[in-house]
Amino acid sequence: MNLFTKYLHSVTLSLSKGIQKIACLLLLSIPLFTQAEDGYKLWLRYDKITDKAQQSYYAPRLKTVYADLSDPSVKVAADELQLAVKSLLGFTPVVKAAGTGSQGLTLTIDPKTEGINEEGFSVSTTPKGIHIKARSGAGVLYGVFNLLKNIQTGADPNVTSSPEIQRRLLNHWDNHNGTIERGYAGMSLWKWYELPERIDPRYIDYARANASIGINGTVLNNVNASARFLTHEYLGKVKALADAFRPYGIRVYLSVNFAAPRILGKLKDADPLNPEVQKWWADKTKEIYDLIPDFGGYLVKANSEGEPGPMDYGRTHADGANMLAAAVKPYNGIIMWRAFVYAPDPKGDRFKAAYEEFKPFDGKFADNVILQVKNGPIDFMPREPVSPLFSAMEKTPVSLEFQVTQEYLGWATHWVYLAPMFEEVLKTDTHVKGSGSTLSGILKGDTFGYKMTAMAGVANTGSDRNWTGHPMTQANWYTLGRLAWDTRLTSESIADEWIRQTLTRNNAAVETIRKSMMKTREIYVNYTSPFGLHHVMGEGHHFGPEPWLDKAARPDWTAVYYHRVDSTGIGFNRTATGSNALAQYPGGLVEVYQDEATCPEPFLLWFHHVRWDRPMKSGLSFWNDFVKHFYEGARQVQDLQAEWQSVKAQVPPEIFNNVEARLQTQYKEAVWWRDACVLYFQTHSKMPVPAPYKAPERTLEEVKKLVDIYHIR
Repeated sequence: MNLFTKYLHSVTLSLSKGIQKIACLLLLSIPLFTQAEDGYKLWLRYDKITDKAQQSYYAPRLKTVYADLSDPSVKVAADELQLAVKSLLGFTPVVKAAGTGSQGLTLTIDPKTEGINEEGFSVSTTPKGIHIKARSGAGVLYGVFNLLKNIQTGADPNVTSSPEIQRRLLNHWDNHNGTIERGYAGMSLWKWYELPERIDPRYIDYARANASIGINGTVLNNVNASARFLTHEYLGKVKALADAFRPYGIRVYLSVNFAAPRILGKLKDADPLNPEVQKWWADKTKEIYDLIPDFGGYLVKANSEGEPGPMDYGRTHADGANMLAAAVKPYNGIIMWRAFVYAPDPKGDRFKAAYEEFKPFDGKFADNVILQVKNGPIDFMPREPVSPLFSAMEKTPVSLEFQVTQEYLGWATHWVYLAPMFEEVLKTDTHVKGSGSTLSGILKGDTFGYKMTAMAGVANTGSDRNWTGHPMTQANWYTLGRLAWDTRLTSESIADEWIRQTLTRNNAAVETIRKSMMKTREIYVNYTSPFGLHHVMGEGHHFGPEPWLDKAARPDWTAVYYHRVDSTGIGFNRTATGSNALAQYPGGLVEVYQDEATCPEPFLLWFHHVRWDRPMKSGLSFWNDFVKHFYEGARQVQDLQAEWQSVKAQVPPEIFNNVEARLQTQYKEAVWWRDACVLYFQTHSKMPVPAPYKAPERTLEEVKKLVDIYHIR
């Protein structure tokens, strides 16, 4: 009984028997204020197993857990088992000291275990028990979470698995004032004003969620970094988070402001070749490692979009990265140097910028520097060809940066499952060593022999109760971890796992939701960016359509810079007769894209200026097919609405209602995108909206006014 219930019970005792009966009936109807399933538990709901065969199989094998609790990661693994099994099977396992019983679950650390790497694990079953074996405590923890996943999804518990990528990171773009750049789920998770004294329980749930999908690193702050994070005050707060995350196998990293020696150290400059600057970084880095011995290292955005960097002093990116690399080298730290650098050139092609900046320095970076490269050459568009840098840096390891937060994908009002996009990128044949050289092979170190590998995702977490704003975009966080662990996984299998752990195990509902999820990315592309249309969103906020945008602080922040629309057609010619950006790719990939007749249609406008009357594979002219995609994309959101309605009885009510409302908003905004793009591009094509589609009811001028109505600027 809670206190309110106890109070009411005491009141009824003082009433007559007749009134007592009425009061008791009323008492039974009063809710106990338990928290509804609203998405807070993510994929760690651990709903009760109702399948009798599973119950009879797992119950005896999980009654007792044998573990060496002196290892912090094994201790939290045992705690997770007690929490999960109580919910899944209705009893709490008894945890005993390390050893092997006749039946039960044994957790073993054995550094000599063969067939796995340092973070890998093996799970094997016997007639009466289960054995999880790993080389490290973190490996044991990953094995436990994998077992719990397989119990919930009905998969075979016998697994041997190792992560393919060494460093699997979330990049938080959180600021010290509690805001999040490109965050659409509330304020920052990190309550800096409470740290280091108070560790919010949510930090532990965050760590559990990451460990469950194999994420082993977190960059706590925005790449547009405040130097304040390197003050002694804030380093104490960072230490508190590092201590909380450590048992879950998670290292912390910091984004740093390259000008910190000048801002904090009051030096005359931040020139990386200045001995005083080098000493300042060495001393500051020692201070950090004295507090956090397993600190991961620095993430750096330098000389990009106004951020300070080595080029301010006539130095190179290699000069800047290597100075920091020397500071963290004694502690086995790394430098993740972002390659998102582009100069404002009205006559150039931003597509080519990162390659031109970094290719000349291949092999000149220190061996503990890794270049962090966005998946595409522009900036997290709904569909991009892979960045040419991945195939160019043969002597310098590269890390892939995905965006999990939906900056260019409808923020938190559009349902976009990103696994198909991530899978498309990872499986791209780069042709760097002939056909079959996939991007995932480069990232894993197979292609060029990298000794250091990493994959990062810009986080979509925030203070919203359900973590990600849109409940369905939790799946994108989940996807990042799963694909960083195993790049061979499919979008369908990841979706199935996530649905069964998060929403429902009803097979029919799982199938319906999975099919919907698999369509969402393409639906978004249809009503915003078909055939490779890109960068036509609003300026600065990056929300909503503004294909007419022709003025901004720099030319490559406008829409017209990219779509190059005119009376003859649309698209950016990047072949040899245009910007020749294609020359940055290996020859095999050039062959894929250079001929307009054979270029894959989803990438046409990335590489070609396409005539409005060009025949398409559909049999339609380009203009008619182009318009069709906008209309069909908006209509397909209505299909999603109907499919979601069909699973209402199988999904937790609060989650169902949340998604239902967001789908209504998504349809409204999809129509906005449709009308804006069709009406604007029609002013150039001079062609009618093809049958059976009806011309938009509002005018282009009315659509343009929506930018102000939505209070975007």
